[in-house]
Amino acid sequence: MENKLDLLSLLEYIDPSILDYQEWLNVGMALRQEGYTASDWDDWSKRDGGRYHPGECFKKWTTFEGSGITGATITQMAKDNGWESRSQWEDRELDWNDEISVNEDYVVIDKNWIEGKEISEPVMWNPVRELTRYLETLFEASENVGYVTDTWQNEEGKHLPTKGAYDRSAGELIQLLNQSGGDIGGVIGDYNPEAGAWIRFNPLDGKGVKNENVTEYKYALVESDTMDLEKQNAILRELELPIAALVYSGKKSIHAIVKINAANYEEYRKRVDYLYNVCKKNGLNIDNQNRNPSRLSRMPGIERNGKKQFLIDTNIGKSTWDEWHDWIEDVNDDLPDPESLTDFWDNMPQLAPPLIEGVLRQGHKMLMAGPSKAGKSFALIELSIGIAEGKQWLGWNCTKGKVLYVNLELDRASCLHRFKDVYQALGWQSNNLSNIDIWNLRGKSVPMDKLAPKLIRRAAKKNYIAVIIDPIYKVLTGDENSADQMAHFTNQFDKVCTELGSSVIYCHHHSKGSQGNKKSMDRASGSGVFARDPDALIDLVELEPTDALMKQEENKVACSIYRNYLENHNFDYLDEHVSQDDLLSATTMENHAKRAIPEQLTIVKEKVDKAINKVRIRSAWRVEGTLREYPKFDAVNMWFTYPIHMVDEIGSLKDIEPEGEQPPWKKNFTKKKSSEERKKEQQDALEVAYEACGIDEQVTVKALAEYMGISEKTVRRRIKEHADFWIDEGEVGRKT
Repeated sequence: MENKLDLLSLLEYIDPSILDYQEWLNVGMALRQEGYTASDWDDWSKRDGGRYHPGECFKKWTTFEGSGITGATITQMAKDNGWESRSQWEDRELDWNDEISVNEDYVVIDKNWIEGKEISEPVMWNPVRELTRYLETLFEASENVGYVTDTWQNEEGKHLPTKGAYDRSAGELIQLLNQSGGDIGGVIGDYNPEAGAWIRFNPLDGKGVKNENVTEYKYALVESDTMDLEKQNAILRELELPIAALVYSGKKSIHAIVKINAANYEEYRKRVDYLYNVCKKNGLNIDNQNRNPSRLSRMPGIERNGKKQFLIDTNIGKSTWDEWHDWIEDVNDDLPDPESLTDFWDNMPQLAPPLIEGVLRQGHKMLMAGPSKAGKSFALIELSIGIAEGKQWLGWNCTKGKVLYVNLELDRASCLHRFKDVYQALGWQSNNLSNIDIWNLRGKSVPMDKLAPKLIRRAAKKNYIAVIIDPIYKVLTGDENSADQMAHFTNQFDKVCTELGSSVIYCHHHSKGSQGNKKSMDRASGSGVFARDPDALIDLVELEPTDALMKQEENKVACSIYRNYLENHNFDYLDEHVSQDDLLSATTMENHAKRAIPEQLTIVKEKVDKAINKVRIRSAWRVEGTLREYPKFDAVNMWFTYPIHMVDEIGSLKDIEPEGEQPPWKKNFTKKKSSEERKKEQQDALEVAYEACGIDEQVTVKALAEYMGISEKTVRRRIKEHADFWIDEGEVGRKT
């Protein structure tokens, strides 16, 4: 964007707190019209701490399309508040249709205020020394040098160079010049004093003078012949260009031989484009014809129409291309200026509103980490639904709004079915489906630094308050154990947050091994950047319920089912014959059911058996967290019963230790199960999984593997060991 820094600098003269509402909107419309982002408007609006509301700029931004308000509005406001233009349109008032095209990206100096630096001819004229110094500065002794002393005249009478010589080395030329007794012509050939002589600044292969004959892309030529020599000299020096040699052409220009040090021609072109771009933006009218690496430049030590071509200086500015490039980038960063705390002490800006109450604010980042089988994807789908419906997620209240779920792992059909399954398992009405958008990218995902701008472009007008990316390993760039590479990766989430004004939520896997004895921040795989970058870290660690607890849970669900049937089919019997103690015993409740509802007994026992099997295969989890904006919360215990997580409201899991936290004596003496017991558990688990997966559609090996958290190969082996099931081309059925 050519005018970005210009308009933002003008906003320094405009105080949002003194504008009325329409004037504030006009600034936003003008910024959008001129190609700026909502973040630019939002950052400026924050200066009005009394009226600033987080997220408001991003919501209004999309309504400004085609407003017709241009950057001239901001220019006039700035003028009204004391800004004085020093640009090309200073002497006239801008019209509404004027385009503000001043580009201050990479601007280091203001040519209108820089003082010229005089150049002086050498006091002692020594042509041989001029040329040998040039050759010693630019070339290795073994490198071939191209030069021209012969010329021809065109129809206008202008002297133009011929192909010249190109098969002599710098070392050879230097030796002959030192032995010439001051006669340059005796070494390189006599030249026409009206035309002067030329030299090529990059080494050649001795076979020609075209670009393909250049052996190393060391230097580029910067020349401007439409400015005062003194001004050229000053700008070249102020820009800190890595200049190897600065040569006066003997006429209207200075030739700067700039260090490029490119690895190949492609890199040379890119670096020269960058170099010329910076020079132009800082007031040098560059001759674009000088881009070629085989280009001729003026040879020092030569006289031309009575004026000397000489070396002004050597090795000035930054020492290398990389050093200069880094300096230019640093000078032109877009970081905000430091602020004084006294300016805001009595009028603090409003904090961003919560997205997940007590956990995450809108516009901030959250990471969910956990091992396999934890149901992280289901948890993020539950969160998507919780935000869309404005309900709770794992016990925390969610702000209602639009959410984008970026699916990188599941095929489209599976992903859509999961959302419906979770809705039904939660028992919620799907009143706000329009608040959920799903971006299915399985097989089409790209690295996060490429995905971020695509995501921002598609989501810019949607007013999402949350973007959920699942999972991040699909878009991971670089080595996840490298702190600097992962910092670059996580910075992409900042861009999404900043540009969209929405929260970014993503999940990552745990490292290998036991996690119970680690802090929540240390469980995520890879660099610690993963855990320390987000504003909220939600971590899932598995619990190991005791056999006694699982028996209690089985008893609870059985009692609950028996009680419900008695309430619905024989409430009088329940009220008269069932005590409070009876309600706590599955065996007793079964006996009551036999007497009170014998006609329903078969149905109710089938439901009890299914419920008990479901309890046996569910897993227990503890949610811990590290928060930046809120105080630490108490650990949340929950059960994962496919496809949803249910918070343990009654505290059954509060005393259970996570995997890896049991004392050594307990680990070493845990009773092992017999092979028959393990086989029975596996068969029971397979039956429950089959029932769960067969509710709405045919059962497949893939679905069973996903439900049970095991491989498809293991599922096939267990089916073959179970006498009641068959497999046919991936489809599973029960034998009749």
